[in-house]
Amino acid sequence: MMPLFPLAPRYRLDDELPWLEGIDPARNYWLRVNGEEAIAIIPGLSATSWEDFKAAIKQFRQLEAGEQMVLSRAVASITIHCISTNCYAVEAEVKGAPVWHLFDHETLDSLLMTAHPDWQCSPRDMELGRRLLARAWEQQRAA
Repeated sequence: MMPLFPLAPRYRLDDELPWLEGIDPARNYWLRVNGEEAIAIIPGLSATSWEDFKAAIKQFRQLEAGEQMVLSRAVASITIHCISTNCYAVEAEVKGAPVWHLFDHETLDSLLMTAHPDWQCSPRDMELGRRLLARAWEQQRAA
């Protein structure tokens, strides 16, 4: 029996491909699904201290095939699944449907690094945070 060898695109934060819309100030990852208009907002790692940050990064880097890691936040959580060496899946929901986004190690490590206490989002990504707040206010009015 041959070992599992999945192939996934290798995305990087500096890619010119339209997969990463941005990372807002609350460290939510805004991803384009299949490079289209549909956006998945995935809550990222948010560390409250240097020790929490180091522990989370170490836990991610030690994941082995078949293991998973849950990143819990006040409002939501995500699960990172280690599919195999250099292939990770992050669960999300897009338009009510479950979706797994596939990442290589370097890319997911780079996204998680935005939890560093000194990290600041880019000025253009500040608008993403405003859009997320506006969405939350619209949902409260509708209820």
